[in-house]
Amino acid sequence: MRHWAQMQEHGIVWGMHFLLKVYLLFGRKPLQIFLYPVVSYYWLINRTGREASQRYLQRAKAFCPDLKIKTGRLGSYLHFMAFANAMIDKLAAWSGALSMSDVHYHGRDAVQAYLSQGQGVLMLGSHLGNLEVCRVVAWMGKRVTVNVLVHTRHAEKFNRVLNEYAAGSSRMNLIQVTEINAATAMLLEDKINAGELVIIAADRVPVTGQGRVAGASFLGEEAAFPQGPFILASLLKCPVFTLFCIKQQGMHHIYFDTFSDKLSFSRKQRQQEITACVQKYSAVLQRYVKKAPLQWFNFYEFWRNKERS
Repeated sequence: MRHWAQMQEHGIVWGMHFLLKVYLLFGRKPLQIFLYPVVSYYWLINRTGREASQRYLQRAKAFCPDLKIKTGRLGSYLHFMAFANAMIDKLAAWSGALSMSDVHYHGRDAVQAYLSQGQGVLMLGSHLGNLEVCRVVAWMGKRVTVNVLVHTRHAEKFNRVLNEYAAGSSRMNLIQVTEINAATAMLLEDKINAGELVIIAADRVPVTGQGRVAGASFLGEEAAFPQGPFILASLLKCPVFTLFCIKQQGMHHIYFDTFSDKLSFSRKQRQQEITACVQKYSAVLQRYVKKAPLQWFNFYEFWRNKERS
């Protein structure tokens, strides 16, 4: 099994260009007609993603039988369709088509209280839902710069396409990193000291496959999560929140949950304390995945990462 970062995004860039142009010319409803052939092509040629999707949905259904989701090939196809629709939502966010009335916030006041004092905040995100919706940053009461760490050049391709359609000046900075090192920590420390938001996904192991990981129970079985985001949080010495943006009944819901006022690890119990943080994050991620299982976009064998890394 290959590391997730080695997988190619089969034809996704040209597909995005096509779908985004249709969206801009005709709107959201006509676009749905064009989604089917594009998604069908991508679903057929991406065997690895297709099979990983099926296994994930089967696992989620077995862990939580009450989830109203399809499994097997149909479920996998619907999973890919949800991903394609999320791509269009990214465009809506970047092009300015998304307004405040399209977004509902949960737990915003706690974050706003820190930012109003000039205190930067670290957000632990994930590949659940659509972080690009956070480009609508007027919600903090003042203009706030949002810095999002992206881990692969595949992500850069997505972002280049989105930037072509971006409206106005953006206060969302995309920072491409392959690993979290001292230079990364220093850069992000400057961002935090300037009262900015830093968002990092905490649900994928390092791109190099050589970074530290910790096992945590997720959907009934142990999976590998990166330690880097939590070590980074302890270095930045700032408030830490989890951040999830999922679509429910046509509305984008952004959830902020306090993770820690300030993370710190003792020398003697460092590894155990980091592992406890990873498990805490995994439990929060699992809770939100159950709210929108088709919106967790990890199309690779997530539970085998620990063996592979």
